Amino acid sequence: MEMKFNLLLAWLWILLGFVTGMVLGMFFHGENWLGGYNSFMRRMYRLGHISFFGLGVVNLCFYLTMQSLPANRSAGIASWLFIVGAVTMPLSCVIMAHFPKAHAIFAVPVLSLVAGAVLTLLEVAKL
Repeated sequence: MEMKFNLLLAWLWILLGFVTGMVLGMFFHGENWLGGYNSFMRRMYRLGHISFFGLGVVNLCFYLTMQSLPANRSAGIASWLFIVGAVTMPLSCVIMAHFPKAHAIFAVPVLSLVAGAVLTLLEVAKL
């Protein structure tokens, strides 16, 4: 049942990627919007927007991979690690956009995603 959350999150994140793209696109023509095209703030907002798509696809791939593997404790932990990574990555991007010194916050999504990938790889390797 846990893996269903990854599927739900995957499609919700893809939808949020479209919506945030629409919102950002409504203002991108402003030369100085969010400090200009090359500003740190604007780059972080773009990274957050793209992370919705990328991590939505990662969660979709995880869900599809788990369809051919037996459910176990490692898979359940990996499921939640991918969810934590997906939720915290765009939040970290927005926080960093406004508080650049908070760069250590990226450890939360990155370590969650790396740990989820390692656990998934170990499960796949058992085949």
